[in-house]
Amino acid sequence: MKITWFGHAFFLAETAEGIRIAFDPFDSSVGYPLPEVTADLVCVSHDHYDHNNVALIKGNPRIVNQSGSIKYNGITISAFKTFHDEERGRKRGENLVYRVEADGIVLLHLGDLGDIPPAGEIEAWKPVNIVFVPVGGVYTIDHNQAHRLVTQINPRVIVPMHYKTPYLSFALNAVDPFLKLFPRVRRFETSTLEVTKESLPQQEEVWLPKVP
Repeated sequence: MKITWFGHAFFLAETAEGIRIAFDPFDSSVGYPLPEVTADLVCVSHDHYDHNNVALIKGNPRIVNQSGSIKYNGITISAFKTFHDEERGRKRGENLVYRVEADGIVLLHLGDLGDIPPAGEIEAWKPVNIVFVPVGGVYTIDHNQAHRLVTQINPRVIVPMHYKTPYLSFALNAVDPFLKLFPRVRRFETSTLEVTKESLPQQEEVWLPKVP
């Protein structure tokens, strides 16, 4: 599987058979360059401009933006309803967490998660191999909350997202406070990661793709 980070919470996962799944595409106002992306499916965590630019994605993809489960060419995608803030959505609405099973790997994209759900809801997400977790605070959980959450999820790979970079046009916290909470951090010289079930690390690692 190939996983490409375009910045913010926007990722593309391409399976070994060439199925392409995009997550949370942003618009130009976010500050990152708009990539050329073709996909079969687009998963949207919530209807905010920095996560819902489905018009960017070419290929007439299927849009997934509701809770529940679907199957697509042997891939299972489950969406779980959560909240974008600590007041049960009263400030910023709801958020969908996406669990994707493909190539023997389970991905979990947390979108703009703003509050840590009850333990029973987190258990329903498991098992998880790779988690994409917001760490920049302000509009989502912060680095300390993200650390507590991934400890409960217990993945092999943690990919931080939704944090301040030179591109971003609005205020978020940087990724460094989150990285300091983990003993094993791999910094990549590319924004595309390649992984198989067999190549997953034996111990939990943070993988940091290069800023696009």
